[in-house]
Amino acid sequence: QVQLVESGGGSVQAGGSLRLSCAASGRSLNTYCMAWFRQAPGKEREGVAIMDIEGRTKYADSVTGRFTFSKDYAKNAVYLQMDTAKPEDTATYYCVARFRRPWDPCMVFSDYEKQILDNTWGRGIQVTVSS
Repeated sequence: QVQLVESGGGSVQAGGSLRLSCAASGRSLNTYCMAWFRQAPGKEREGVAIMDIEGRTKYADSVTGRFTFSKDYAKNAVYLQMDTAKPEDTATYYCVARFRRPWDPCMVFSDYEKQILDNTWGRGIQVTVSS
């Protein structure tokens, strides 16, 4: 089973940048699709970005053009670059690994929220964007 640890969170002013990291251990990420989710106080959890094994990405409309999902499999890690941050980006951010099955396109946010062994969530990290 893979284990995930997020880092890089903190506080940033609106318009600024922040880079979240997700380090994996226990398994290589080469066989996992990855995603970032976030949850703000009093709001539902939402998918932010997905990256499949081939490196294709999908972003929520709210972050498209501002956030960038990248990977470094040599370091067994993925990253979320947050640029032009907005106060509404304030949330706890979670890294998610989804074991890739041959029939799974990996591009559906809700699939990462299923309580199944194929999905592993990190503990989350706080990001605060001040206006």
